[in-house]
Amino acid sequence: MLKPTIKPTTEDDIPALLIVLDQTGLFPSDMLPDMLAPSLQGDTGAFWLTCHLDGAAVGLCYTAPEELTDGAWNMLALAVRPDLQGKKLGAALVAAAEQHLREKNQRILIVDTSSTEDFARTRTFYARNGYEEEARIRDFWSEGDDKVIFRKAL
Repeated sequence: MLKPTIKPTTEDDIPALLIVLDQTGLFPSDMLPDMLAPSLQGDTGAFWLTCHLDGAAVGLCYTAPEELTDGAWNMLALAVRPDLQGKKLGAALVAAAEQHLREKNQRILIVDTSSTEDFARTRTFYARNGYEEEARIRDFWSEGDDKVIFRKAL
């Protein structure tokens, strides 16, 4: 059984996380340094967590507060190196983010995904981790590709 360590993301994690992003295609890896900068500088309430195995960064989670809400947050990015997917590392990252928010007395965490078959595993993952489909916006991403919003009370 794998024993991950989850901690706030640091600059030292960036090289390995660039590889995670290149391998998963979650978003272009060249965006990561600019996306991380406000958190690394302490200029935002949003937070990044990194999953480490044997000292190597193998996954990430990015969560930000929803503007104009009281205690609502959005998990905007979750990725685990493809060769380690299915080993509960993503679930560990999600649990760590949820715990961080509970400690801050936050209320809910949402996550958006796609309705296409390519994202069926993603939707199953969130359902297995206690998230419920809360809303669906038809044809949001493109014609025939709905935005599916999952929600979990903290």
